[in-house]
Amino acid sequence: MRVLVIGSGGREHALCRALRLDPAVVEVHCAPGNAGIAEVATLHQVTPTDGAAVTALAERLGADLVVIGPEAPLVAGVADAVRAAGIACFGPSAEAARIEGSKAFAKDVMTAAGVPTARAYTCTTQEEAAAALDAFGAPYVVKDDGLAAGKGVVVTDSREEALEHARACGRVVIEEFLDGPEVSLFALCDGTDAVALQPAQDFKRAYDGDKGPNTGGMGAYTPLPWAPEGLSERVMAEIVRPTVAEMARRGTPYTGVLYAGLALTSSGPRVIEFNARFGDPETQVVLDRLETPLGGLLLACATGTLAGHPPLRWRDGAAVTVVLAAENYPADPVKGDPIAGLPVTVEGAYVLHAGTALDEANRVVSNGGRVLNVVGTGADVAQARARAYEALEQITMRGSHHRSDIALAAASS
Repeated sequence: MRVLVIGSGGREHALCRALRLDPAVVEVHCAPGNAGIAEVATLHQVTPTDGAAVTALAERLGADLVVIGPEAPLVAGVADAVRAAGIACFGPSAEAARIEGSKAFAKDVMTAAGVPTARAYTCTTQEEAAAALDAFGAPYVVKDDGLAAGKGVVVTDSREEALEHARACGRVVIEEFLDGPEVSLFALCDGTDAVALQPAQDFKRAYDGDKGPNTGGMGAYTPLPWAPEGLSERVMAEIVRPTVAEMARRGTPYTGVLYAGLALTSSGPRVIEFNARFGDPETQVVLDRLETPLGGLLLACATGTLAGHPPLRWRDGAAVTVVLAAENYPADPVKGDPIAGLPVTVEGAYVLHAGTALDEANRVVSNGGRVLNVVGTGADVAQARARAYEALEQITMRGSHHRSDIALAAASS
């Protein structure tokens, strides 16, 4: 089959790489892509949120499947446009993508489905926000109701900082703080059925020790050696399947990835947030471990035939990814800096491009906040982590920074 992937980040590079490894996939296309994706897919210039342009490109390429990576095109209804043209599409409709596009909508779905989550208030005024903050107390959790590219959440002990974020966002969801380790679980859905991918953990804060501002994610690893037995099965039974059933009941069947961001509390898994797409950078490690060919799996979701798909197969061992970020990320990242040391030459390690481009001299340069994902693989988390950091040492980019503690606790346990 011919597959068209929409997006330009590390997640899309991971998707294109995995699709390229599927023997059933004869062509991989990506729009708009980046300098690294160009090595595994044919790139096309298109505005990802333009449903008509994406559909026209898919028709011109004779695509059998369109895979939409980022959340913005999903919320904009690009999946609806593609499906209306009779082309199989992996990604929820605009109405279903509201599960990420509106935190308030997601809370409403969870309440109706009986899904365990934090108590919350939706606030539109300063007075409402202040009352909600006082009701829950510190640490304060304030979430922009709309899309914010993974950076719309503030968790702080400062009431003033929490109020300031609420003021800047306008409409916010303020909720109780959920204690316990965080886990990302992706469920692939076809509107009726769902299957879990391997759980992963990512690191949102910019600096070591979970310090600094929230980012889109500075690293991730899988599997989780410390996760409780039967975690995926419990999450599917208590969270994912009730949510998929509720979405179908509302007449908006959910097709694509349902990303459950979870807190493993003393009372069991609780949903911190739902996203409507693959997480970034967790996808980079989860797809590395997936042995089942990706193209056929995503097509089964897009065509409502997941129930007939064979059980998923996973590779042994572990994968760790570390993000190399540009100077001044996440505030106002510097672009255009040349990157040296690619490709890396460490056994069991490789690089996925997140924010890169080619300059006039055909050099790979930074073109975003998160620039590269360095992936290490190995027999366990410790070996995978060591390989990722060894490969990272080979790369130089002026002003870059990365966390040195990704998966450190898991590797040491």
